[in-house]
Amino acid sequence: MDDRHETGAGCEAGFKIVTREDFSDVTFLLEIEHPLMAKAARPGQFVIVILHDHGERIPLTIADFDRRRGIVTLVIQAVGKSTREIQQTCHVGARLMSVTGPMGEPTDLGDVRKVVLVGGGLGVAPIFPQARAYKENGAYVIGVVGFRTRELVFWEDKFGACCDELIICSDDGSIGIKGLVTDGIAQAIRKHGDIDRLVAIDPPIMMKAAAEATRPHGIETVVSLNPIMVDGTGMCGGCRVKIGDRMKFACVDGPDFDGHEVDFDDLMNRLKRYRTEEKLAFEKWSEACRQKLPDGAIGATGAIGAGGAAGES
Repeated sequence: MDDRHETGAGCEAGFKIVTREDFSDVTFLLEIEHPLMAKAARPGQFVIVILHDHGERIPLTIADFDRRRGIVTLVIQAVGKSTREIQQTCHVGARLMSVTGPMGEPTDLGDVRKVVLVGGGLGVAPIFPQARAYKENGAYVIGVVGFRTRELVFWEDKFGACCDELIICSDDGSIGIKGLVTDGIAQAIRKHGDIDRLVAIDPPIMMKAAAEATRPHGIETVVSLNPIMVDGTGMCGGCRVKIGDRMKFACVDGPDFDGHEVDFDDLMNRLKRYRTEEKLAFEKWSEACRQKLPDGAIGATGAIGAGGAAGES
């Protein structure tokens, strides 16, 4: 499904969805008309999205932005109550009540000459603006992206346009090399002895593995963290992460941090904190959806599997 619509200035409240594209039964893209955000956005930053006046605040990494068209792109994975509700209700012409940002510190490109950009699954989308920015900054860019299978691959052409080399990894070997992104990292390190930096956006377990893969080689490693977050302005403290012997807030100090200093075990434990409440919220919402359906109909929730939404608690 790929709905497209010409953008134009609207007078209604909220932010208009001008494009929707579904990559799988759980992963989908929304292009949102937001000229000021598109003008201000930088690689590595995120937004806080609220669907409606009773909606949860959802932090989502910016997957792309087009200053000329005034468009911001989000790639979302439907995993919890709120992201599944967005999946069910947000089509071309619909509006998000609030899209706040850009938030967080943008990625510091520095004077990196050769960089490896790593993204797995949903992390493939937010790594793209960084790959493009490093290329525009004059770096030699090696992309390493991972998917479960060929059918789930997206944006291969976009990465191909900004990467000097692109390594695709798949769990089943149906495309690229068979294995995880860490296998792609190992391949890049074997081939290139002059890598200045590796940047990874992935589930925490894979970012931890990426950091361990580069540690013996002394390669600077930057990871983008997505802990539980509420306000996104450093007030609630929910997104605190341990970086070496210091406590940082991912929303205002990050989301980029030194991967060799991140306490990933603490991060993963914190991400489990509200699992019971998340399950109850989803069950309550699913039941409400079923009650609204006519007899014999199948709701959108019936086709949604598990995944990992960037930033959703």
